[in-house]
Amino acid sequence: MLPHLLFDFGGVIIDIDYEATLTAMRQLSRAGSTIAFSQAQQAGLFDQFETGQLSPAEFRAGLRAAYDLEATDAELDAAWHAMLLDVPAKRLALIGELRQRGHQTALLSNTNVLHIAEINQRLATTYGFTNGIADVLDRVFYSQEVGLRKPGEEVFRHALREMNWQAEDVLFIEDSPQHVATACRLGLRVLHLAPPLTLTTALPEALRAFPREYAPVRP
Repeated sequence: MLPHLLFDFGGVIIDIDYEATLTAMRQLSRAGSTIAFSQAQQAGLFDQFETGQLSPAEFRAGLRAAYDLEATDAELDAAWHAMLLDVPAKRLALIGELRQRGHQTALLSNTNVLHIAEINQRLATTYGFTNGIADVLDRVFYSQEVGLRKPGEEVFRHALREMNWQAEDVLFIEDSPQHVATACRLGLRVLHLAPPLTLTTALPEALRAFPREYAPVRP
């Protein structure tokens, strides 16, 4: 049986530069404040936005209040989107090839409505996609739609139930250690895509080794 593939989005399919957004937000802050948002951890404001509890307007208002930001909506959005870089065509081609070979694929992403709208627009412009990254995957699970986010266990369980997958049959491709730890604890096989690894170089090798070398490692 071919392993099912569960992808993270940022840092796996799309390149991310967190520092670009931190720098852009500092430039908008009258106090030079740095927002509490990183790959490893973030403030509750961002958790609420990523789980659909805040609208974009409420999120912007929260940013202004928490970090003394003086900016228009467009300026805030541009700073928030600064972290979003390219979606390399080679990665999309690899996912498409793996689907053609018979792998089931899904995305499990901590994200928000602003980022997804921006990414979808870029994918439409660059690749002609009509449904964003969903055009190249069997299913997408966005935290703001599910109401749950990684590294919580329940969002993984939700994706597995919806896909009718068993954990041991799944290879989870992720760049954040805290999310890798949860996946391992739940019994998923994991490819930790830490730099300098990239999807196009590391995933084919991981699939050749599956499941022998990618058995769960208990944290």
